[in-house]
Amino acid sequence: MTKTNDFTQGDIFLPLLRFSVPILLALILQTAYGAVDLWMVGKFATAADVSAVSTGSQLMHTVTCVVTGLTMGTTVMLGHTLGQGRPQEAGGIIGSSVALFSLVAALLTAFTVLGAGWLATVTKAPAEAVGQTVAYIRMCGAGLCFITAYNVFGSIFRGMGDSKTPLMTVAIACAVNVAGDYLLVAVLGLGALGAAIATVAAQGISVLVSLLVVSRRGLPFPFSPKDIGLHKARSLRILRLGSPVALQDGLVSISFLVILAIVNSLGLVASAGVGVAEKLCGFIMLVPSAFSQSVTTFVAQNVGAGRMDRARRGLGQGILASLCFGVVIGWFSFFHGVVLTSFFNKDMVIAAAGAEYLKAYAIDCLLTAFLFPFLGYFNGRGNTGFVMLQGLAGAFGVRIPVSFLMSRLTPVSLFRVGLATPSSTLVQIILCGGYFFWLREKDKKSLTLEDK
Repeated sequence: MTKTNDFTQGDIFLPLLRFSVPILLALILQTAYGAVDLWMVGKFATAADVSAVSTGSQLMHTVTCVVTGLTMGTTVMLGHTLGQGRPQEAGGIIGSSVALFSLVAALLTAFTVLGAGWLATVTKAPAEAVGQTVAYIRMCGAGLCFITAYNVFGSIFRGMGDSKTPLMTVAIACAVNVAGDYLLVAVLGLGALGAAIATVAAQGISVLVSLLVVSRRGLPFPFSPKDIGLHKARSLRILRLGSPVALQDGLVSISFLVILAIVNSLGLVASAGVGVAEKLCGFIMLVPSAFSQSVTTFVAQNVGAGRMDRARRGLGQGILASLCFGVVIGWFSFFHGVVLTSFFNKDMVIAAAGAEYLKAYAIDCLLTAFLFPFLGYFNGRGNTGFVMLQGLAGAFGVRIPVSFLMSRLTPVSLFRVGLATPSSTLVQIILCGGYFFWLREKDKKSLTLEDK
């Protein structure tokens, strides 16, 4: 039977690190789907295919962000319930999640498959790459049921404090994706469409493996098919907790699509170069993302147990660990960006353009080491509304305006365009710091009133 991890007692740093590492590895492998796609297409296809994969995968990343944000409601609810010592209610939470996200998957699939042409136009895919972009979006959209199911399984495992099972399932799927990319892109020459088919097949495998694991190990609490259904109270609570995160993640990702559209207007080299850099940025941001997810689970359990001081200490430990990684990754990305970008594209002109853009993200490595654990802390507390507001302020108040302004300065510098991202992160950190101290004072007042 699957066991849960109890984060409400004992040491903090090492258990948090042990929980974070499998999440990080799983995120790396999940991101490797798109990176392998881009690498194979860059080596064996055309610049138009590279642009199509970079644009299409960024769009699909936006959709995935919405799903992942919504499933955060499941993770937080499970964490609170288990922290409160009420495992008998966990089966109902999972059943409501299954029913709710089946409906979400159906709606998103219809939107992306039927609207693929419109989406390619909105993202201003270069004329030479429109056909490939539409094919990539449509095929990946057809596999959104697998993306949704994988994220639901992940939210359930993380809520139980299990980060190893998602790592195992995604590792198997990644191996399938690599083999599929080689066959469909390198051997059969299907370009962007082949990369999309391989990705969908790999995601389907990850869901199948997750189902097999659950059927063999079982769950550490009662669950039966009778629990599956749109239970009103539970479904609404999942949406209430997850919707702000989904809206924030989705709109922030849309802000990156806006930046991509701005860059696409600068020409095919800039489009392909930034596409390569964004894939690398996806890897770079995985470290703070992993600690953000870990802090969410840690804080959710401790909030459920009423241990707010321990939850705050978990935030501090998460920031410290994330910063150690961020310094090393940021240094290498800033000073050796061409080494990284040339790995994904044989055209040194495109690789140089990507490296120029990547320098700005190197700065962001230091800042996100603070921001992402903060977001995990607020999500774990259930303060997802604030997470949404600070994300929107950074994306639409800073990131888009700065990137647009920088794209109009001549000569155009992709480094200056990229500076929009760390500028936004800095503003968000200031907002998070202020909100953290406000919540701490509020908690102190609550304890004082309870003592009286």
